[in-house]
Amino acid sequence: MKRQNQSTITEFILIGFSNLGDLQILLFFIFLLVCLTTLMANTTIMTVIRLDRTLHTPMYFFLFVLSCSETCYTLVIVPSMLTNLLSTSPTISVPTCAAQLYFFVGLACTNCFLIAVMGYDRCAAICNPLNYTLIVNRATCTQLVLASSFCGFLVSAVVNVLVFSVPFCASNQINHFFCDISPVIKLGCTDTNLKEMVIFFLSILVLLVPFVLIFISYVFIVSTILKISSVEGQRKAFATCASHLTVVIVHYGCASFIYLRPTSLYSSDKDRLVAVTYTVIAPLLNPLVYTLRNKEVKTALRRVLGRYSPPKTV
Repeated sequence: MKRQNQSTITEFILIGFSNLGDLQILLFFIFLLVCLTTLMANTTIMTVIRLDRTLHTPMYFFLFVLSCSETCYTLVIVPSMLTNLLSTSPTISVPTCAAQLYFFVGLACTNCFLIAVMGYDRCAAICNPLNYTLIVNRATCTQLVLASSFCGFLVSAVVNVLVFSVPFCASNQINHFFCDISPVIKLGCTDTNLKEMVIFFLSILVLLVPFVLIFISYVFIVSTILKISSVEGQRKAFATCASHLTVVIVHYGCASFIYLRPTSLYSSDKDRLVAVTYTVIAPLLNPLVYTLRNKEVKTALRRVLGRYSPPKTV
């Protein structure tokens, strides 16, 4: 492709899955089904938590916020990806690309912090049950959620400025199905090493710091559980953490693979596959894990359905 002046680039071409040919139609229906299921599952969780008073606890308050964030996260990426799968020449304007990157990174960072907060909540509940309601009260919950959102979107704003202050004059083809950091910044025609180092440092802060806090929380959790004399008590305590641990492993595993490495090691095909996992599959996994493995949520769901279902006619 010929080099072009930065001022002439008003849109990017998303390569996405164009190399798959007719399989794009199959992918469209698969991703559409996953997207609708994700939205329905997260909406169901939020509705049940809102309507059932037994779930009005800090644990489920954080789950409600996480489900809301995951819903927005899905809407930022998947609808445009579905549109592009049906397009012969998928494009995205530079401002829209910047907006997508901003909300994607902001919500992803917010989720990292929220998952760490949920780890702290479990630690307080198991290690200090008598003072749990004092430690994690309503004001504390609200402050932790607001702090998570503020930090997440602050990091995103910095990343957005770093990425889109690069002059794009070499190519306008993004070798991805959405505007992610590495595929976009690789299009810059100037030296981006310093900016990539700053983004890499921010990625370490966003991913490793919450992960270390989660690890410390679980050290205290495991230490407390092992002191419980009853095997049944130990099992119940571990059960309250199993869903959270599953989400931690999937979320941080995929994100670390993508963002905790230099941009020079970006591999389009492999990274697109991993990106599908954390943009399409992970938002569905969270509500399924918290619903299928959680007796309280399943019991509350049955109560809500029974309360609002029409009475049987004789």
